[in-house]
Amino acid sequence: MALKKNPKVDLKRKYQRYVETSVILSLAFLVIAFKYFPDVKTEEVKLEAPQELVNVEDVEVTKQETAPPPPPKPPIPIEAPSDDVLEDIEIADTEIDLEEEIAAPPPPPVQDEEEEEEEPAFFVAVEEMPQPIGGIAKIQSNIVYPEIAKRAGVQGRVFVKAFVDENGNVQKVELIKGIGAGCDEAAMEAVKKTRFKPGKQRGKPVRVQVSIPILFKLQ
Repeated sequence: MALKKNPKVDLKRKYQRYVETSVILSLAFLVIAFKYFPDVKTEEVKLEAPQELVNVEDVEVTKQETAPPPPPKPPIPIEAPSDDVLEDIEIADTEIDLEEEIAAPPPPPVQDEEEEEEEPAFFVAVEEMPQPIGGIAKIQSNIVYPEIAKRAGVQGRVFVKAFVDENGNVQKVELIKGIGAGCDEAAMEAVKKTRFKPGKQRGKPVRVQVSIPILFKLQ
């Protein structure tokens, strides 16, 4: 059973009364202090610092140096008298005869200007690239294997560029990469003989350049 604290020795019993009494006394003290001692004078603090002396120096006015005088003009050469006697010069008549008939100047020579024909432009890439009729096999069938290449055992792939017009005809051929021994010429000749399906751009036949690989292989 818990023991009850004696009310005579309980300090918290009168705790609230002590707090209220203290607050009332504090307020009364403040009211009396403000009523009987209203003026509170503060002392002014003066800070005395030593006076600094500032020396003012006179700045000398700079003078702009005058530009040097221009160099003297060169002396004018004076022609010395010559002992040579000048010959008399006859001056032709300069009057213009308005009634004199003047022949027309000859026409300029006619120059034979050879008009250079502009090479038609060939597209590099179009919507439908040219295709050989019969495929690459058709070109391979037109190739005549050179005897020199056969004896030397030359094999490889030749790359030829063909310029195909809008009708599918090969206008010219160029060698891109060859293997020699007459194979390059044989490949170019076979491409020239081949008929192509023309390339198209927006459904219209156009001139196109196309690269064609041709294989040389001994059987």
